[in-house]
Amino acid sequence: MFGSLFSSVDSSLFDDFRRWDAELDPLLGRTAYPVGIRAVPRGSFPPINVGSTPERVDVYIFAAGADPKSIDVSIQQNLLAVSGSRRVPVNEEAEYYRRERFDGDFRRVIALPEDVDPNRVEARYRDGVLQVTVQRRTAARPRQIEVK
Repeated sequence: MFGSLFSSVDSSLFDDFRRWDAELDPLLGRTAYPVGIRAVPRGSFPPINVGSTPERVDVYIFAAGADPKSIDVSIQQNLLAVSGSRRVPVNEEAEYYRRERFDGDFRRVIALPEDVDPNRVEARYRDGVLQVTVQRRTAARPRQIEVK
């Protein structure tokens, strides 16, 4: 029923409308920033969680469907950069009127605390989640002083 409604409309027309909408957002006072504590800015992929303990900082990057071989992780001056790509298969015979799953190249940069050790970084990809663990410098860790 709806396939015939959209079959005569060029899909690039919808892409143009989305681009114009994004360009008009700042002019109309609309913001691309999150509206809630758990929201992410428009276009943020992959979503991330960052947690820390006195010993380390853990960064979880939710990149389901990304090929682990396409992911590049680097750290420089306490900035953790994660980039890669995700390809979503498209059925060429289908007529899409909405596609929300991110497809293409991505890059996220996360500022880390000053006390991390850039020489002690581990990265593991499992079940669509990339976990990057950065150890803190031993000298920066809190230590208990015995009072005599």
